[in-house]
Amino acid sequence: MEKAYKLLAMQEGISNKKAKDLIDRGLVYYLDRKIKIARAEMPNDTYFRVEELDKVKIIYQDENIIAINKPALLDTYELAEAIEEDETELIHRLDRDTSGVLLLARNSNFLEDAIQAFKQRKVKKRYVAWVEGVFCEEIRIDAPIATHKQGGKAFSEINEERGRPAVTIVKPLEIQGKKSKVDIEIMTGRTHQIRVHLSSIGHPIVGDERYGSVTRSKRILLHAKAISLLGYAFEAKEPRDIVKYK
Repeated sequence: MEKAYKLLAMQEGISNKKAKDLIDRGLVYYLDRKIKIARAEMPNDTYFRVEELDKVKIIYQDENIIAINKPALLDTYELAEAIEEDETELIHRLDRDTSGVLLLARNSNFLEDAIQAFKQRKVKKRYVAWVEGVFCEEIRIDAPIATHKQGGKAFSEINEERGRPAVTIVKPLEIQGKKSKVDIEIMTGRTHQIRVHLSSIGHPIVGDERYGSVTRSKRILLHAKAISLLGYAFEAKEPRDIVKYK
């Protein structure tokens, strides 16, 4: 028996650090089961399957801004390297599992204007997601969210006493069996806001085990579809796993 990341490193001819990173990203499988714990003990003859990340696609760029369609399972801090742009700053962030529109500023003046637009809630953001259960009617979720660390990672919850205001509007789009595709607009930008709010109404996002999903998935099925600010408007094409639930 040997630790999973060490077996993977030997199989792929890569460093232990790189192997551990691939497992932590959720890209490594044994048969149809995702390997979640890099230090899990596994038989020495275990053969892993490693998924490849989709490529970063540039939607638009000018002297002020670069809009990209971020693939799922890519960390935002890696984007400058992926698009070969050193002199850029992230305007906002997306979780590792979330795909979709992400914006980078090309100069400090535009970055400051964009930050102010976010603070003043002058930015419009729309998402799509697949959720557990049958979702039939539009709903406005107005519930304060508090965030703390749990196991070294951010964890958010609805908390009437300590939470900060958070508003999410959810509309039904499509139903496949016992899963529903929904359109989401957020009026605020709290940590894990969409995930927590959807979970609170009994419709956690498919694959989001942290917030109650019972369905295994390669990733949390959430996509940042569109964003508009400062006269710009961008939309990111939906990846295959969002276009249609399998």
